[in-house]
Amino acid sequence: MSEAAPSIAAPEPGSAVELATFRDLQSRLPGLFRKVFPDPRAPRTVVIVPSLSLDQDVMARVTGAHHYEERMLCMLMLLKLPRTRVIYVTSQPVSEEIIDYYLHLLPGIPATHARQRLKLFSCFDSTPIPLSAKILTRPRLLARLRDAIPEAATAHMSCFNVSALERTLAVQLGIPIYGCDPALLPLGSKSGGRAIFREAGVLLPAGVEDLADEGEVVAALAELKRRDPGLQRAVVKLNEGFSGEGNAIFGFEGAPDGDRLEGWIKSRLPALAFEARDMSWAVYGAKIHEMGAIVEEFIEGALKRSPSVQYRIDPLGQIEVISTHDQVLGGRSNQVFLGCRFPADVSYRLDIQEEGLKAARILRDRGVLGRFGIDFLSVWDGSGWRHRAIEINLRKGGTTHPFMMLQYLTDGRYDSASGEFRSPSGASCCYYASDNLEASIYHGLTPADLLDIAVVNGLHFNAATQQGVVFHLIGALSEFGKFGIVCVAPSFDEADRLYRETVAVLAREQATEK
Repeated sequence: MSEAAPSIAAPEPGSAVELATFRDLQSRLPGLFRKVFPDPRAPRTVVIVPSLSLDQDVMARVTGAHHYEERMLCMLMLLKLPRTRVIYVTSQPVSEEIIDYYLHLLPGIPATHARQRLKLFSCFDSTPIPLSAKILTRPRLLARLRDAIPEAATAHMSCFNVSALERTLAVQLGIPIYGCDPALLPLGSKSGGRAIFREAGVLLPAGVEDLADEGEVVAALAELKRRDPGLQRAVVKLNEGFSGEGNAIFGFEGAPDGDRLEGWIKSRLPALAFEARDMSWAVYGAKIHEMGAIVEEFIEGALKRSPSVQYRIDPLGQIEVISTHDQVLGGRSNQVFLGCRFPADVSYRLDIQEEGLKAARILRDRGVLGRFGIDFLSVWDGSGWRHRAIEINLRKGGTTHPFMMLQYLTDGRYDSASGEFRSPSGASCCYYASDNLEASIYHGLTPADLLDIAVVNGLHFNAATQQGVVFHLIGALSEFGKFGIVCVAPSFDEADRLYRETVAVLAREQATEK
């Protein structure tokens, strides 16, 4: 007879008992932040759960989605702290080759010393459901995770985003999460973001939020058109969409005047130009009913940028500006996140920091905790940049891991007064980063192949010069022909050149193998 699975008395997910237990756990964070976080030699355990607990219909349209759990491997930088233990959980095992790659990038710590303090766990499950849900259905794995935490009083979880699943997991592990309480997630929805911006006095696009069904979307589109008869396009956005994948464009070309407008709009909703691959109106309409939506004017402009600002609210309520980026967008109408440049353009990086802080203060007062980002749409009007806030992301985002990788590699710091990042020597650091280097010629390349090509061609990050290329999403390379890249250099031009050179080298190397 097999041994009975270990168990622990756990409150019902979402129950009053669970919510109260979670609040008690979160109350430990201020003490940890005062005593443990400032001391680099203090023993602590960080449990990293890189679950993408987001809309799974949209996630299913992301190539190699479960490998995105590897993006938080940048947090292995915590192993620079000599008494810190890291527990990293994934759906599928991460190759030791990939782990070795990250550990050998650690400055000042032998890789063997770091590896002894790293525990890897896997669900051995690639099904398209959130990692946290997989962990919660495996009581033996939960028991091993609890046993791997030597002292719960000095441990915390770090997640990509915090949903009800992560809250339940934290309660069952008995440790707090350094992240936003899922009860506050509506503040980071598309509708919630618009309300926060309006309250903060931050300029935002003309639009209508809190739309619950097709009829309300039709009425909102008609309202926008009547407000601005010259409006050419509008954007419909799912409340819980991410990376632009929940957006769709509605065109007003040929729209009638008067009472016929609503009927004309309704007849054309099935022809929305969806950003997500293979999206249909049937699925999208159901999502509107499920999570709600907003409608906004499509901001036109010959010279247009999409900068973002990242903040962190610590357990003591202090707001820190983490970074600024110019997002690199693609898709049908340039709304899908492909990558980013750091820092944002010098002509407006400090302006968007200050505008975002207006909203950040309100979020702090509402109880938001941890990292979050605010996205803007910026248009040159002939005399200056005009910024409109368009989104709040109460989670780590596509700009988080490249910035953490820069910190990992250089031991440098971001100066919010100048909007620049400096290494310990005072040198300026920039980067170009992408999660979406994808091509058929990359199929079959193994992690060892990729690293060999980088080293042989002089692209690998060089700690002495503080520049070069580092990779992520490497596990998706062979099967999906996709990986991520961060190109670090002293200037934008050099970072862009490194990116182009890497793409050219890979094409050349693969061509010689045919």
